Amino acid sequence: MIWFIILLGLVLAIALPVILEARRRPMTAAVRKTAPGKFVELSQGVTHYQWLGPVRGPVAVLIHGLSTPSTVWKETAQALGDTGYRVLVYDLYGRGFSDAPDGVQDVPFFLTQLNDLLAELALDDDLTLVGYSMGGTIATAFAANEPHRMKRLILLAPAGIATKESKFSEFCRTKPIIGDWVHGVLAGARMRRAIANDPASAIAPDIAVSQRAELQKRGYLRSVLSSRRNILEVLQEQEHRSISRNGIPVIAIWGEQDSVIPIAALGRLAEWNRVAHQEVVAGAGHALPYSHGAELSTFLRAMLRSQSRS
Repeated sequence: MIWFIILLGLVLAIALPVILEARRRPMTAAVRKTAPGKFVELSQGVTHYQWLGPVRGPVAVLIHGLSTPSTVWKETAQALGDTGYRVLVYDLYGRGFSDAPDGVQDVPFFLTQLNDLLAELALDDDLTLVGYSMGGTIATAFAANEPHRMKRLILLAPAGIATKESKFSEFCRTKPIIGDWVHGVLAGARMRRAIANDPASAIAPDIAVSQRAELQKRGYLRSVLSSRRNILEVLQEQEHRSISRNGIPVIAIWGEQDSVIPIAALGRLAEWNRVAHQEVVAGAGHALPYSHGAELSTFLRAMLRSQSRS
């Protein structure tokens, strides 16, 4: 009897990530009815997107980061709209209201989603791409691969240059099987505590609500881990040098106290692209799009207006 109990406990322990995931909410039509914007079926799954700002004007495509969906763009979209941009935001696969398809979430995976969406919306060229954190990696890769389609690249605390991670994240990322189990069991609670303890949550409580909602969605934690393993450690020196050679204007804005993307990345980007226009938001951490939205918006408006006159 005791061996049966031990065996049953072992089986339950092994199955715990699967049990926890089964309790999370699937992305159903009823859930999607609560979302603003529209949905489109692309080659890898359904993608949620939304147009913001003026109905006419040059197009800015905003690409969010690893763990927070497109709700992160509220103030940035307003700033770009104020300068005349028609703003497109969308949820990366596994986030927000988009599908969470199986497969490796690497740069080609997200470029396929982006290219599919642009094709569906007939957006061919003269594009301004804005990438935040992991979204900066995606935007940079697109700009390097499709320079003829680019008008400008804007990077907010972008990955792909220098990244720091916790011991927990490093363990889960680098240890197959056991890392998956640990992430499936513990990552949700850790992320929930991080949201509660983040000063930015008090500044932007609506973002905190959307972050907590992500933890209840099926496929989210799996997507985050796959992205950590296959995209966040990518270094994009060659891509940035190619962007520089092709003369694509680059604006990069950093958080002075960012513990995820260290401010040292500014110097490295300057080595790779000497004409990139860079600014630092004083006192900001990695949450700068919503913790320091006003300061960020001021920088963006000033830099865009300056570039339009030059």
